[in-house]
Parts: sequence; C-alpha cells; structure tokens
Amino acid sequence: MKDLVKKVKIREPLNIENITIQRDHYFSKAYVIDLPLDSTPDHIWQDIFEREWKSSRHMWDRKLFVIGDKLRMVTTAYDIEDKLDWVKQILERTNLGIDEYIQEAEARTAQTEAEERGTIKAPEDEKTSVDAIKDTIRKRFGTY
Repeated sequence: MKDLVKKVKIREPLNIENITIQRDHYFSKAYVIDLPLDSTPDHIWQDIFEREWKSSRHMWDRKLFVIGDKLRMVTTAYDIEDKLDWVKQILERTNLGIDEYIQEAEARTAQTEAEERGTIKAPEDEKTSVDAIKDTIRKRFGTY
C-alpha cells in the first residue's frame, strides 16, 4: 500500500529561476506562481489535499491548484509570506492524512486476511443470522 500512495512535498532546494511567476489575468494585483512538487500526486493525495485546503477559513486560500507535478497558487506580493506558510501547513496536513489513510488501509487488509484465515469471524458468521434475529423478535413481541 505504501508504494501506491505516497506523500508529496515541494521540491527542495528550490531553484527560483525555474519557478514560473506571471501576472494573473483576472486579478490585477495578483500573481500566478507554480511551485514544483517532488512528484506527481496520485488521486488519493489530491483528494486529501483538496479537503484540507477547502476546509480553510480564508477565502484567498481558495486559489490553489495541483497541475501535474506543480502546485499553482494565486496571491499578491503583499500576501506571499502568509500564503507560503499556509501552503506548507496544507501540505503537512495532507501528508498526515496520507499516513492515516495508509494505516487504515493496512488495518483493513490485515482484517480481511485474518477473516480469510478464519482467525476472526466475519460479522455474518457471528450470531446475526436471520433465524437468530427472528427468535429475538419473537421473544420481544410474542409473535409466531
């Protein structure tokens, strides 16, 4: 599982000359900046990433996108420091989410393997058969 889902970070050290910085066509004081990522994120990482940045309380945080192996943000020169700090936090929280995802997936796999070996009874094998449910209903409500 660890091979299928992996963490993604900003590629370091950054070569500032290779970072694209352009004026935004829609916001006169804003710039579009493409930060290089160390790899192209898979769909699971992107889902967790989107959940993290969309849960932010700041409206300006909404201008952040993953495009291939780049993280595109829209910001002003005035807000760049706060925005970069925020981006780092979002990446950290996303990668923590990846850790949790991997742990949950490994636990599900281990449970499935244990059930297949017969060491853990599957829920349908426990006393939840239709007959047992009917017996319980009969006892409670006196039905036949």
